[in-house]
Amino acid sequence: MNLPFLGHRHKKDGDAGLPSDPESVAALLSECELLRSQAARAGVRLDDTPASLEALDQLVPRWRDDAETLPWLGNDAGLYLGTVVVRTVPGAAWLIRPDGEPVVRLDSGREVEVVGAGQDWAASGVPELSQLYAEIAEA
Repeated sequence: MNLPFLGHRHKKDGDAGLPSDPESVAALLSECELLRSQAARAGVRLDDTPASLEALDQLVPRWRDDAETLPWLGNDAGLYLGTVVVRTVPGAAWLIRPDGEPVVRLDSGREVEVVGAGQDWAASGVPELSQLYAEIAEA
């Protein structure tokens, strides 16, 4: 996922156009406005915890009928999964690849493509976000 709202800035010494401090990057990527809005309408509070991922997995996927909403919601679901991982798994951090794709890098060095996982979840419900979290946290 390229982050077009950041604009096309020229890279300098590995600068991907994002803020340089990890907390600012995490705050930017954690917004997930569409997902948070959909969840709130369903009575689910997204508090950046693993339990909230379980609650998301239980939502009735009404968004699957909307071809325009589906990819955006999938992006948000992936970014939210990444947010929960970064905030709760020791050593996990956001990494923005040179192509603009945000991934979560674990302490082990493994990179997790959370946006693709979120898109799969939004489209089919599989794999569940809570299951993915458990697999990532275990690693």
